[in-house]
Amino acid sequence: MSDFAFEPFVSERPLIVYVDFKSPYAYVAVRPTRELAAQLGIAVDWRPLTLDIPSYLGSARLDDKGEVVESRRSAGQWNAVRYAYRDARRYAALNGLEVRGTTKIWDTALAGMGLLWAKAQGDTVLARYVDAIYAPFWRRALDVEDVAVVERVLADAGADPRGFREHALGDGRARYDEMQRRIFDAGIFGVPGYVLEGEYYFGREHLPRIRWILSGRVGRAPDVAYCRVATGLP
Repeated sequence: MSDFAFEPFVSERPLIVYVDFKSPYAYVAVRPTRELAAQLGIAVDWRPLTLDIPSYLGSARLDDKGEVVESRRSAGQWNAVRYAYRDARRYAALNGLEVRGTTKIWDTALAGMGLLWAKAQGDTVLARYVDAIYAPFWRRALDVEDVAVVERVLADAGADPRGFREHALGDGRARYDEMQRRIFDAGIFGVPGYVLEGEYYFGREHLPRIRWILSGRVGRAPDVAYCRVATGLP
């Protein structure tokens, strides 16, 4: 795909943020990232990164009661997954967000393509789309693998969804997959992922440092830490 112009570390905006809708950590990072951008008066370049979770945490499927009906995970992988959800819920609670464990590992490529579609129609539409996917998805109330569902969310967010289905189920998927390959090949592997001044920062715990850099590096660089949103920091 030599005609596909995409650079994982390059943007006209000062901050690139990579997210995946199936990541609870990316979900809880959206609000503090937006607040930081608003306080500093900057625009953010939001981009989708579709994680291949089974490649490092195995896979599993649960029934509606939360009982495991299929598992390809070791005991250690299960411990890591359970801890990740507990940790994400702790930080979600600070912002009144609901995070329910998913019943399977979702393919969020369609939702990621929807993000790009909404993004092309403006920041306001994009913000509405992100919220309209994240909140119901983490309540187990949204099928992000259904193109009709993503079309509806796009329309509800104020985007024109005409042509999205043909794009997503046609050549658009190949271009999206190539975008994902380039992101991973560049060394960007997790979300929320921040790219600032050509450097990649994995995790919202880096937001204080990102704020410090974008504010002109005044004073001593902050340590890596989570902070309450009410303080103005993530």
